[in-house]
Amino acid sequence: MFTKETLFFIFQNTLKVSKNQIRKAYKAQRTLLSKEEIEEKSMAIANQLLSLPVWDYQFYHLFLSIAQHKEVDTEFLLHILSGKDKNVVVSKSDFKTLEMQHFLLTDATLIKINEWGIPEPQNGIEIQPQQLEVVFLPLLAFDLNGNRIGYGKGFYDRFLEKCSPNVVKIGLSFFEAEKHPIEASPLDIPLDYCVTPEKVYKF
Repeated sequence: MFTKETLFFIFQNTLKVSKNQIRKAYKAQRTLLSKEEIEEKSMAIANQLLSLPVWDYQFYHLFLSIAQHKEVDTEFLLHILSGKDKNVVVSKSDFKTLEMQHFLLTDATLIKINEWGIPEPQNGIEIQPQQLEVVFLPLLAFDLNGNRIGYGKGFYDRFLEKCSPNVVKIGLSFFEAEKHPIEASPLDIPLDYCVTPEKVYKF
């Protein structure tokens, strides 16, 4: 595990490090978070989201948090969406094709945790990417230009390519933006917003 001193050094010198190094550093930073900190920060993120002008839409794509990776807990956001009577859409990942299939989340939706620890719908009404109006994205790091670093499989980049050009893309992060630009490939699709416990970034 990285020490706090090592993490600080990496964060301050990301201009010359690769995406994999940044990814590794932020994964390590997450391991330092307690369950209480994750709950507190996740609730703060949900409260920050309420200030965004994105609540007049109907179809919202939400990732279901991977507990073992200490992701942002989206349960608080799910309560907000349910309270506003929105259509919530969740995905099932195919690790052979690296594509996702999307289903409307209802009381009848059966959710199971797959072998990678991802909670996934097993059935339901399929929703096409073009129907989605807002997408909440998991990430490990992001910069001031809206570029994000995920887990490196490219699921979300392939998914976003199929969405409407007008879809609103919102990243959720425990940590603030990288000061140095993250190298983006032609296939990378930048965020419109990123929300942390402390602030809202608009790109």
